[in-house]
Amino acid sequence: MIRIAMVEDEAAVREQLMGYVQRYTRQYGTEFSVTEFADGVDILENYGPVYDIVFLDVEMKHLDGMETARRIRALDADVVLIFITNMAQYAIKGYAVGALDYVLKPVPYFAFSQQLQKAVEKVSRHARHYLTVPVEGGLRRLDTVQIYYLESEGHRVHFYTEDGEFTAPGALKTFEEKLADCPFARCNSGYLVNLAQVRGVQQGVVEVGPYELQVSRPKRKSFLAALADHIGGEGV
Repeated sequence: MIRIAMVEDEAAVREQLMGYVQRYTRQYGTEFSVTEFADGVDILENYGPVYDIVFLDVEMKHLDGMETARRIRALDADVVLIFITNMAQYAIKGYAVGALDYVLKPVPYFAFSQQLQKAVEKVSRHARHYLTVPVEGGLRRLDTVQIYYLESEGHRVHFYTEDGEFTAPGALKTFEEKLADCPFARCNSGYLVNLAQVRGVQQGVVEVGPYELQVSRPKRKSFLAALADHIGGEGV
């Protein structure tokens, strides 16, 4: 479930936008949990990084949306910010705080749903995924974002991560299937690379974090296509 904070000082507009979120759920099936706030001061009181998306009215009585956004961003680098405003020139300033976009009042459903869809896609790309790996004496839970790459060696797989290296029993194909929803691709038959950790590719070598790995000729086309696809998605 995606968590939304709706920060808007007009009760009628909040009610309208709540209706839009419910309509979006009926249309696309995405479930949301929505918390309403009437002012920037309210959301900032005891703020914690618990929201995925924040819709922010630019003009509010006690603390305007821009200052609210700056303070939120100082506490939460990942939350998706979308401004609601009467004037586009105010919203453009939002890019300085990493806002995804803005919608203009009066807010039509189509424009709102387009921005909500963009936000949902961004949240989905950055959702945390964990991989449970059998290790000697038990199990290890890995945040897949922290994996550089996996290397196959016989009936064992070596994991190279931001927290160090370790080995687990199993086949690379098994872990590849478990990571199907994450941005991983093979640069050759023995390496499964986290595309989010790729720093560059040059002359048949891919830089993955601090490592350099060979890209094999049979895998080159599919690996570069997967990498381009991932980078293109991140740039949306």
